[in-house]
Amino acid sequence: MPSRDDPVSRYLARLHDELISVDAGDVATYIPELARADPRHFAIAIATTDGRVFAVGDAGIPFTIQSVSKPFAYAHAFACHGRADVLDKVGVEPTGDPFNSIVLDDIANHPYNPMVNAGAIAVAELFPGDTLQQRIGAMQNALSRFAGRELDLDEAVFRSESATGHRNRAIAYLMRNSDMIKLEPEAVLGVYFRQCSMLVNCRDLAIMAATFANDGVNPVTGEAAMPAEFVQDVLSVMHSCGMYDYAGQWAYEVGIPAKSGVSGCVIAVIPGQIGIATYSPRLDSYGNSVRGVMACRRISADFGLHAFCSRTGVESVLRHELYGLHIRSKRVRTLAERAILDRSSGAICIIEAQGRLFFGTAERLVHRIRKVAANATHVIVDFRHVQGADRAALRLLQEFTGVSENPNCRLLFSHILANGPLANLRSALAGSDGVFQAVPVFDGLDAALKHVEEEILRMHKLAAEDKTLTLPEIAIFQNLDAEEMRLLTLSVQPKLTTFESGQIIIRKGELGKTFFAIVRGSASVELPSIGTAGRTVHIASVGKSLAFGHLALVEGQARGAQVVAETELVCYAISIEALRAFGRSHPSIYVKILMNIIGDLADTLRATNETIRALER
Repeated sequence: MPSRDDPVSRYLARLHDELISVDAGDVATYIPELARADPRHFAIAIATTDGRVFAVGDAGIPFTIQSVSKPFAYAHAFACHGRADVLDKVGVEPTGDPFNSIVLDDIANHPYNPMVNAGAIAVAELFPGDTLQQRIGAMQNALSRFAGRELDLDEAVFRSESATGHRNRAIAYLMRNSDMIKLEPEAVLGVYFRQCSMLVNCRDLAIMAATFANDGVNPVTGEAAMPAEFVQDVLSVMHSCGMYDYAGQWAYEVGIPAKSGVSGCVIAVIPGQIGIATYSPRLDSYGNSVRGVMACRRISADFGLHAFCSRTGVESVLRHELYGLHIRSKRVRTLAERAILDRSSGAICIIEAQGRLFFGTAERLVHRIRKVAANATHVIVDFRHVQGADRAALRLLQEFTGVSENPNCRLLFSHILANGPLANLRSALAGSDGVFQAVPVFDGLDAALKHVEEEILRMHKLAAEDKTLTLPEIAIFQNLDAEEMRLLTLSVQPKLTTFESGQIIIRKGELGKTFFAIVRGSASVELPSIGTAGRTVHIASVGKSLAFGHLALVEGQARGAQVVAETELVCYAISIEALRAFGRSHPSIYVKILMNIIGDLADTLRATNETIRALER
């Protein structure tokens, strides 16, 4: 249960205090037992789709659910019989008439909608079972799944409704006469009267409403109360018909799918967010709770929850915009490569998307990509922070396969995983052979950045070629003249060594006795088994002409990471002790080597700082 000091509870407490003095309206008396309700009772509850419930006032006071049962019965009918059969049984058209009007659609030969009594009686016939008791049991189980607990029947209210329900009997017999229901009216009304007489409290109703908001899954129990595919059907009818002949005004002022009942309860649903419930027995002339309508109107206005008042601006889809001069791949580069990338980095743009993508946000994202691409050579769109996309967004992104305004700009997508929320987009972008042709797709941003950098280096003819380098071409030995290299090679005697792809070359924790200079292939620097057992964290990739393990020259400590061959790898293995011994006899040459190592570390630290600053913006 949330703390009473949390912002939502404080808001509800203030709202409750403001409205509790409202004494307009009257308790329903046409069902004698309802007249016994205490008009002072007042409760407001909100349940979230992750199962938190905020409640104030008389939230634990039991009352009968009455007509608020109708959307839940309607949902169960869809689950049992499917859309076609249910729509054949009852329509979806608003009537503008009171809930108990004896008005039927003679042309379609069914009630106008399931939120008026005639439609609800037709729906009540759809509870499965061969006997009355089986159908009653199905009804009780259905409503209980929405509430997340077993609901009980108020026998006194049921008997009162059954004894005075002459108007509902007239509706049922008229429908039986027109063959709108097949069972005998008393058998159908036996379920319907009990359905309306189920006991709930305000907290129960908030959870039931939140189950609709949570795609049919009870947010407290985690149990599916209905198939998600029918939630839209129920909420659509609630939005247009749920408040009877006040429905149009409600849709205009409050703009939330809702349902009221003559016991004084109201539910409202914000899809994907919350369920709202109120209880106050005083009713207005339409049969809706006076305080309940006022509370919902205030909540909708204060939090901008009206269906046509979007508070999720499409600009929110753009989380970050970074450029290549601020962020690089984890591939360690030579000085010459870094110089080329420095000159080209301003034309590399990374757009980080966020949130859930629908038509509006996807269109905004595509628009920004096209605008940025006008002055870029490469645009990477990273979907790491995107939680999902609807069909409209997937269609837009699938069809957006290029940047026509600048044919020289390359578009790439990253973090679209095969088992992630955008798996459908990944499948759509891949051809029948599984190859991404129009837009390359990468599992992560680093892989995309590495790909872009390699493309740029190839354009400048600095991309790695499949040839074996000599020792003088190794970066940490640059600036050594021929005689110095001869002395170094003679004294240290580097050993040319080959490793297979996937082979571990250096293990974390071992004492550093050797370092390696790559003459062909690449290696990955990793931290093994971080967090989840067996999971590794990739730190950097090291390629041709670069060294790894050489920090042991200055540290003299155990290895801090492991190094694994990414490809078939050919390296010069150089003894740490042999190089130190060489340094003692040739200090000037040794200082040149150490200065190259320090310069490389300084460049790496500078690039890391740039990335951190860019991500903090």
